[in-house]
Amino acid sequence: MSDSKTQAQNCPFNPAEDGAQMDFDGRMSYGDYLSLDMLLNAQKTWSDTHDEMLFIIQHQTSELWMRLAIHELQAARDRLIAGEFRQAFKMLARVARIFEQLNSAWDVLRTMTPSDYTAFRDALGQSSGFQSHQYRLIEFMLGNRNTAMLRPHAHRADTLALLEDELQKPSLYDVALRALHQSFALPEEVISRDLSAAYQTSDAVEAAWTEVYRAPEEHWELYELAEKLVDFEDYFRRWRFNHVTTVERVIGFKRGTGGTGGVNYLKRMLEVELFPELWHLRTTL
Repeated sequence: MSDSKTQAQNCPFNPAEDGAQMDFDGRMSYGDYLSLDMLLNAQKTWSDTHDEMLFIIQHQTSELWMRLAIHELQAARDRLIAGEFRQAFKMLARVARIFEQLNSAWDVLRTMTPSDYTAFRDALGQSSGFQSHQYRLIEFMLGNRNTAMLRPHAHRADTLALLEDELQKPSLYDVALRALHQSFALPEEVISRDLSAAYQTSDAVEAAWTEVYRAPEEHWELYELAEKLVDFEDYFRRWRFNHVTTVERVIGFKRGTGGTGGVNYLKRMLEVELFPELWHLRTTL
């Protein structure tokens, strides 16, 4: 290789020569657009331990992903109500992938050992992921509505109002059932139920979804809607399972910082079904 070619390859590349903007005085920059000063200064540690930074960033990024999931779920619900199924399907597919991302994050947190966590656990006080209002909002939006879970948010009037407002709206599953009702008459107690109450499974709903699965070509939009919901709940269940596994790996069967039964409480949550009839029909189909 000639000396001129070697020198050219070793010469630092100047992006400005290729048209890149290099002067951002008074102009929108990457950091400005993303509010990075605020974002990267939000990791306040409460101890001098190494792994607390991991713990904080893990939970902060999870809350950001949940913020996006809420954004997408709200839009998907609105689209379904408007009869715009195709647009809603795209959003529901994105929510499933958001929870795939959340699942991957547990792998990072599991690098923290019991000794690492014990070193700063006292700094958490009574704080716990159990108190995440965004997670509670997601569950309410999906149909897992338990008014007892409003109490941890009673000290924040704005948060409480947000959750109470959601309980007055049809859940994502309620909206799906109303769409199903357009093709298969469902009982009045299903269509006109108390939206704030927990959903009760219905044989009539299972029978209607079963007919959709028996003739998917005749009911393709309902069939695809059902599969989008199952796909999402699949990832959601994995997220719950990974949560249980991570907690057991780090603290065993100790009680949670928020007073819950820890692993035992989380294992009970594994039994909760968001869209029950869509899972039950598979046994009898």
